[in-house]
Amino acid sequence: MNLDNVTKEYTNGEVTIVWQPGKCIHSANCKNNNPDVFRPKEKPWITPEHSTTEKIISTVNKCPSGALTFYMNTKK
Repeated sequence: MNLDNVTKEYTNGEVTIVWQPGKCIHSANCKNNNPDVFRPKEKPWITPEHSTTEKIISTVNKCPSGALTFYMNTKK
């Protein structure tokens, strides 16, 4: 399976984490900075409901490859 164009999204309702596995270099920054959300041995491996939005944003911003990004969900 070619992961180059795959994108997966995970949300806690306030922020949505976007993961592009084709860009991931497996630096483990996400797991090391926020192990409550980023658990590579589990499925789904990203569970944003287990952390604050602020900590999620801080963790995603430390991703060296750009495989993890985020966007804020708009209020309806």
